[in-house]
Amino acid sequence: MRYVTVPGYGGSGPEHWQAHWERDLPAVRFRPASWDAPDARDWAEALTRAVSDGAGPVLLLAHSLGCLTAASWLAEHGPDEVAGALLVAVPDASGPAFPAAAVAGGFEVVRRRLPVPVTVVVSEDDPYADAGWTRDLAAVWGAEVVGIGAAGHVNEASGVGPWQAGREILRGLVVSPA
Repeated sequence: MRYVTVPGYGGSGPEHWQAHWERDLPAVRFRPASWDAPDARDWAEALTRAVSDGAGPVLLLAHSLGCLTAASWLAEHGPDEVAGALLVAVPDASGPAFPAAAVAGGFEVVRRRLPVPVTVVVSEDDPYADAGWTRDLAAVWGAEVVGIGAAGHVNEASGVGPWQAGREILRGLVVSPA
């Protein structure tokens, strides 16, 4: 299994769980042109390059805006090389905290069943999305939902560090080969 990390707006710093996982797993980070002036089309193209750059099935490890990118990409491209996705802290693109740069970049929430097994991780106090909204969206996607209590946006500011509980969720993820 190959892993592709799909960080959110601003990228994931060195103490973000994705950066820790990239050091521990055979994981590569997708590389859009800009983390701070995101463009949905560019981010989709960057994800295509990351998924295509290697052999074997891929598991997407997405956070925040990266979740919207991964879901839209999966809805458009299907499961050819991707066996599944772990989507952590999915943001509400219509919410008041959603970054204006991401709105300008054309990021939207896809609302249809995704073609691969998906697990959505929900924090009860995520400032970027109401937990009920996230659970409802996960149901539309056909995703398993894992609630983790009050963990903020599950990022560096939340203090999750290497996020060992997330690694347990990853280990429990059941995916079929692509």
